[in-house]
Amino acid sequence: MSAAARSEPPAFGDVVGERQQRDAGEQVARSFKRAMAAVRRLRGRETRRPGELTDAQYSLLFCLRDQSHMSVRDLAYAADLSAASVTEMLDGLAEAGLVERRRSDRDRRVVLTSLTDSGRGLVEQRRARFEPRFRAALEPFSDDELLVAAAVLERLRDLFEEVAEERRVLGEVRLPD
Repeated sequence: MSAAARSEPPAFGDVVGERQQRDAGEQVARSFKRAMAAVRRLRGRETRRPGELTDAQYSLLFCLRDQSHMSVRDLAYAADLSAASVTEMLDGLAEAGLVERRRSDRDRRVVLTSLTDSGRGLVEQRRARFEPRFRAALEPFSDDELLVAAAVLERLRDLFEEVAEERRVLGEVRLPD
């Protein structure tokens, strides 16, 4: 093997020694599936620990971090969750003393949620642990590359939202018994 061949970096996405060429779309699909699998594994570990917050609950806390207060509707939109799910999660977060809720002075039908000091402290602890790792993972990429990556992820999200809506409307195709 020549010195040039030995110093050649592995193909993008090469995990198990594969050297075959793949088109860029296949690489994106494969990387996306692997990232989603890692997220599922992380969420699975979180849900097995009694008393621990889930990723979705942390998402709500992070949405509240930079706001003095948010309505359930606005919080659901920001966290990309249903209002019913947010309400249920807020019950547990309020019981844990991480958020507080109060009626809006302008519209008594609206419930506003804000972080407590404990909730703010928890968010800052998690941010301090995660943010440096996140920044380090993205550091090798230019802003233009990151903007393209964000656009690809948004396009994939839109695709999966469309598929979910089709399944809801048409029903899931089932394998014969």
